[in-house]
Amino acid sequence: MTEDKTARLNIRLAPGELTEVRDAARAAGLTVSVYGRRRVLGHFVGSRTDAEVIRELRRIGGLLKHLHVESGGAYSAQVAAALEELRAAIRRGGT
Repeated sequence: MTEDKTARLNIRLAPGELTEVRDAARAAGLTVSVYGRRRVLGHFVGSRTDAEVIRELRRIGGLLKHLHVESGGAYSAQVAAALEELRAAIRRGGT
């Protein structure tokens, strides 16, 4: 059961900070209120965009692996290089 959220916490931010918070909440697919509550309580807040990018990179990796298997390894060096680039991109968080 979700507890009623009736208590309030007011904070002051510089205009640029508020813009940052709004942008971060939007990137995470959350309202500013939910985003702020999660951050204040130390909960993980991931970016929806990052998760989508990483999922797509993994999908591409699967397709490369399929290409490697189906070609009998004819493009081994190229597939290995592409997979390493994908791994590096995933480690960087999709950027």
